[in-house]
Amino acid sequence: MSDDLFANTESAYQPLAARLRPATLSDYVGQTHVLGAGKPLHEAITRGQLHSMILWGPPGVGKTTLARMVTAQASAHFISLSAVLSGVKDIRAAVEQAKIQRGQGRDTVLFVDEVHRFNKSQQDAFLPFVEDGTLIFIGATTENPSFELNNALLSRSRVYKLRPLELDEIGEVLRRGIASWQQPVEIAEDMLASLARSADGDARRALNLLELALDLASADAGGTLQLTADIIDEVLQGTLRRFDKGGDVFYDQISALHKAVRGSSPDAALYWYARMLDGGCDPLYIARRVVRMASEDIGNADPRALSIALDAWQVQERLGSPEGELAVAQAVVYLACAAKSNAVYTAFNNAVADIEASGSAEVPLHLRNAPTSLGKAMGHGQEYRYAHDEPHGFAAGENYWPENLRDQRYYFPTDRGLELKISEKLKHLREQDKHSTIRRYED
Repeated sequence: MSDDLFANTESAYQPLAARLRPATLSDYVGQTHVLGAGKPLHEAITRGQLHSMILWGPPGVGKTTLARMVTAQASAHFISLSAVLSGVKDIRAAVEQAKIQRGQGRDTVLFVDEVHRFNKSQQDAFLPFVEDGTLIFIGATTENPSFELNNALLSRSRVYKLRPLELDEIGEVLRRGIASWQQPVEIAEDMLASLARSADGDARRALNLLELALDLASADAGGTLQLTADIIDEVLQGTLRRFDKGGDVFYDQISALHKAVRGSSPDAALYWYARMLDGGCDPLYIARRVVRMASEDIGNADPRALSIALDAWQVQERLGSPEGELAVAQAVVYLACAAKSNAVYTAFNNAVADIEASGSAEVPLHLRNAPTSLGKAMGHGQEYRYAHDEPHGFAAGENYWPENLRDQRYYFPTDRGLELKISEKLKHLREQDKHSTIRRYED
């Protein structure tokens, strides 16, 4: 647990990202949507006005830096906890420190990194002290606070959504890192741009990549470090785009893939598919989701979509990479180009909702099985009309519903793909039902 923002520690090494951590708003790069002049957070920091807040955003965008900046500007006491390493005991110790500081007329900021990892009881442990002002709470999270934090804590905190840094902002961070290095550095603009792109909006990652490149670089006769294309390529080899298995970015990307397929955009669907693979997503997970897309968004408009999706899943299981990934890509493109219908998906959901609302309706006697003499004696299966023995294989006027639900409809085929034909057939069959002289449960 860290309790002093400006504590000086003896260390032989401090990462470049830590050495360049900005202490004032003028040094801070990015987040102008919340830190621009006149914005509430900007005004709160410059005036030293403390309030509980949750800083929500991806790694390396300045959440911890902002927490320190708010604390320093208000001359408050700073206590830092990591939700990964800390428990209720650490929270209680922080509260005791805060009470001492309060007795001396000084506010205390409790900064909890990765606060989404605190369970409900841990969040509840410091909530009363946030309510009575003993602690000003600042939480940092990469996950959606609405899903991960208690409502009581959310209602007492203001949420600020931080964004990945833009390429030009990452470039500025990298230039500051180069300027701060102990030796002169020479790097071509296109190489600097490559570093910026690979950082993927993460300032800390950008500086870590730069520092690694500088450590590998050799100096020329004049003592200037030369960051060559070979060095940059070596540093960037195998770097991955932003992706977190099971977190917000994960679900955002699979959502984007699904919506691109639904929206009949094969190119965008391929992009998100490739992004997820590039980030380390299990291809089998994507294959399984593609099968759902086939049923949910294509359905009977093109039943081949489901078979193609299942085949792609099987190829992925049997052959692995890269053959399986190509098969899944083929399925993604086919689904995106196929005729769309959610009629079956909607019908199924409506049927489930009807059952939940109406309870357990009795099976009509003529539809019941009669494997025993007792069942036959009770009338099970009597007067059932075997459809194959009827004209055109259809028992016009027959009823297959519980008595109280006759003529209920869930499935409304679209006028796209095969469902156009299905719709025409169902209309024809309903007309036969309507004009049949044999009708069960007539009103």
